[in-house]
Amino acid sequence: MSIFESLDTLRATPIPDQAEARARKEGFRGHAIDKNCAAFGEAMVNLNDHGIAGENYYHSTRNPPYWRRIEGSIPDLLARSAIALKLAGINLVLHEGGLELFVFDAWRPRAVQVYFHDVWMPQEVHKRNPSLSDEELERAVETHWAAPSTNADSPAPHATGGAVDLTLRFIGGERLWMGSIFDDVTDLAYRDHFERDDVPAMAFSDEEARANRRLLHWIMSDAGFVGHPDEWWHFSYGDQLWAKLSGVSAARYGEAKP
Repeated sequence: MSIFESLDTLRATPIPDQAEARARKEGFRGHAIDKNCAAFGEAMVNLNDHGIAGENYYHSTRNPPYWRRIEGSIPDLLARSAIALKLAGINLVLHEGGLELFVFDAWRPRAVQVYFHDVWMPQEVHKRNPSLSDEELERAVETHWAAPSTNADSPAPHATGGAVDLTLRFIGGERLWMGSIFDDVTDLAYRDHFERDDVPAMAFSDEEARANRRLLHWIMSDAGFVGHPDEWWHFSYGDQLWAKLSGVSAARYGEAKP
């Protein structure tokens, strides 16, 4: 089978219903972390230095819906060394088909997490639905933005260096259409949005988004990553979300210290 046939097979393979994953990820911040494993102290590296394309979305001004640099952001795309190796391996496969990964975000400073969790997201959710109770508002916010934490036993995924936000693009060129902008915090961003039976008759654009999401999902899954069920772009390896969704007894990564 040629690489093109392999990629076409992934584009045609549906993403499973994410309802089970949504239920299973509840409480993942309380999952155990193995602080004695060899990976716990794994070094952080800059993904760009390992040939992986990307631009830190929060340090850019080309970042709708924000259109401005977020205070506290950094230009670097930092992740654990094992993440860099895995992404580089995925690129070896994608390159044969003229594609590559493009990273939006990896390790995230706490100031950025605090801003979006405590300020930006609550304001946006309240603006769209001012009738929500405080509890409902918090639940809506944390669907997409994990609470920042100083608790070493409960780090936000992006604080571990094991979480990456990314997409696919033609090598050195345009990104593939995924059906929404990055950081769209509605159900349009749900990983299985275009797989649902209740989605209206799909336009060509929707069918293309579905195929591209499938390709991204499966090529990352085959490398050992797990995807956030509510975000087509978010993948984890080694953190508590990965451990909880994979059925692993303990996470490999705690909070990273770049």
